[in-house]
Amino acid sequence: MIDFSQALQDKIDIITENWIEAVRGDEQIETAKQLTYDSVRDSLPIVLQAIVTMLSESEDSDLRTVIQESLDHGTVRAGQGYDAEEIAREYRLLRRVIFDALEPELLKGSAAEVNRAYRLIDSALDEAIADCFQTYTEARFQELQELQNHLQLTNQELTRLVRASQDNLSHLAHELKTPLTSIIGYSELFLRQRNNSKLKDSVPNLAHIDKVLSNGRRLLRLINDTLEISRYDAGRIKLQLTATNVRSAIGTVVEIIEPLAKAKNLEIAVECDPVLDQVMTDYLRLQQIVTNLVSNAIRYTQAGTITIKTELLSDKHWSICITDTGIGIASEDCDRIFMPFFRADNSLGSLMPDSTGLGLAIVARLVNLLQGKIELVSEVGIGSSFTVIFPLELEGVEI
Repeated sequence: MIDFSQALQDKIDIITENWIEAVRGDEQIETAKQLTYDSVRDSLPIVLQAIVTMLSESEDSDLRTVIQESLDHGTVRAGQGYDAEEIAREYRLLRRVIFDALEPELLKGSAAEVNRAYRLIDSALDEAIADCFQTYTEARFQELQELQNHLQLTNQELTRLVRASQDNLSHLAHELKTPLTSIIGYSELFLRQRNNSKLKDSVPNLAHIDKVLSNGRRLLRLINDTLEISRYDAGRIKLQLTATNVRSAIGTVVEIIEPLAKAKNLEIAVECDPVLDQVMTDYLRLQQIVTNLVSNAIRYTQAGTITIKTELLSDKHWSICITDTGIGIASEDCDRIFMPFFRADNSLGSLMPDSTGLGLAIVARLVNLLQGKIELVSEVGIGSSFTVIFPLELEGVEI
């Protein structure tokens, strides 16, 4: 008699390792490439241990553990940014890895033993994915509700944009049209299906929710960026100056944004002048400038390195330089790149759906607010270098 329970118990570690390797190697599970080993693994060993119990001769069911861990897993994956198809592929890979690991025992077992093992493992995994999708859907609904609340809160402030120039309003209307059309279309489709129990938790239906959220996030970013420019132009941004350790401020930005670079196999190199440990500046606005510049560099770089370098230039000025090995900017576009909604004409433009065309316009305004200046050196096919020069002391600003 083959003890499949013990066989699985002995192979939990190798199954976990093989599954993580398979998930990370799957080109269609992009989100996993941005996560740590522990984040991908999540509660898998506990689920496998529960299946061990189900396979044991003494007890035929430990579904409660499978259910609870799968419910938690769905919430975790939603928070990590997985889409529905990525979760489904994870479970398909897990099924394959488990049976691959147990193949020697399956070949030796009797028909009854093999049928029982297949039945119990399949039922556990079917229950796991169903429960995972349940909490994944709930988490997505919560995010959708929060997104709706944010959009409602910004609606009143958006009315002020009517005072803006007609050109900017035309650009804004054009940029809002695509995500709004998608949100409306997929929302209507989902609402028509919400009472259909067979469809509401299916992968295609969950994918519709993901598209609503994706376009909603894009719309919210566009609105927030537009409002940021509007606040600056209206003189409503007030600086909060504090003694800032520049290395620490940049380190926090890199920690947050590095997964985006790793997803594209890009390296972020940081060279900070140690003397810049007590610079009077607005900590959050400085981070906003660096975040926008580095995000932009990652977006338009397909291979190589993003370098962030700070330097004390004199007894009055210091600088931050962000250099990439990206596609570069044509000389005729360098003067216009900081204009709202301007996008340089390049072959990757259509591949950057997350760009609002406002990031560099916000950077230019914040740099001006901090009494600095920004210089751009770029060559098509070679890369770009944005250098921001700040004064060590701001004039006419109360601390």
